Amino acid sequence: MFRPFLTTCLAAALALSPALPVLAAPFKLKGEPKVAMVIFGQKNDGGWSQAADEARVKMEAGLGMKIPAVDGVKENATAIRPVVELFIKRGHNIIIGTAFGYSDTFKELSEKYPDVAFFNLSGTTNGPNLESVYGRTYESQYLCGMAAGAASKTGKLGFVAANPFGVVNWTISAYELGARKTNPNATLNVVYTGAWNDPVKERAAAQALAEQGVDVLGQHVDTPATQIIAQERGILGTGHHRDMREFAPKATICSSVWTWDKFFVPEIKKVIAGTWEPAPYGAFITIADGGTDIACCGTAVPKAAAEAIMAERAAIIAGKHVFAGPLEDREGKLRVPAGQTLSDADLWKMDWYVKGVTTQK
Repeated sequence: MFRPFLTTCLAAALALSPALPVLAAPFKLKGEPKVAMVIFGQKNDGGWSQAADEARVKMEAGLGMKIPAVDGVKENATAIRPVVELFIKRGHNIIIGTAFGYSDTFKELSEKYPDVAFFNLSGTTNGPNLESVYGRTYESQYLCGMAAGAASKTGKLGFVAANPFGVVNWTISAYELGARKTNPNATLNVVYTGAWNDPVKERAAAQALAEQGVDVLGQHVDTPATQIIAQERGILGTGHHRDMREFAPKATICSSVWTWDKFFVPEIKKVIAGTWEPAPYGAFITIADGGTDIACCGTAVPKAAAEAIMAERAAIIAGKHVFAGPLEDREGKLRVPAGQTLSDADLWKMDWYVKGVTTQK
């Protein structure tokens, strides 16, 4: 299940505040390195948790070590603490968590066990031996939006989203910007489900959008339900978290996929080498560094468009910013002036949408 970095704009702003202290020295691991992972949801959930577990398997190969994991560990201290402390008791000194709701408990544990390195996917807390990690998902969703715009016959796109938080809003706006890159008249109708992982609500939202005449469905929710509905209705879709062609091979033309292993293999090697310096505000990683990437493109995407998508991907890796000015919101207010890009702080608290986006609950 996907868990955002934050549930309020304030938490994001504080997490990025330049007033926070900068670390003085690299973290030094004691003893033989042993990694373990604590997973929020079921490791076969088809989405967020499965993406983390699949990265764990790739990390085992990249690091040459076994990495045990426990899944189904809910977001409360009474569930998290005994699992982590049992790993530590067994000699594991690099612990990876996978949920926003682990943030406070991981902070407490990192202070109790200063010789253990802690990471937390989508967390908000950081410290001398704790680093929260998230990806710039707007990059991959922008590219999937390009695929959606290119494949659409009507220019009417739909999007099933969980909650109107910054990490979802930047996804939606980036998706529309990408769609307009390949289809200047594309519009995006968004339905929020109010839940990260609820296949019943996701199916209902996707059905409603299909009935409104959209011919491509995007998503920022956990399950493959949106893609399955797209295939059932004979339209197209773009997935999130993992390559959703596994569930809807005829419909899914692009997916925003997590590539955590690309980040963690070199990062853990730094821990082992004694050169790891946790980012004081958390690691906010790009396609190039192992955030999200794309699984693209389906045959419904014209060849020229597919080539343009991969060219944009290369440009993003080279430093292009998706939210570059001049950029107005859907009410016509200038949000990013010409020659500037949206700051990380403004990304985290994003509460607006670009032109062409319509939202509903």
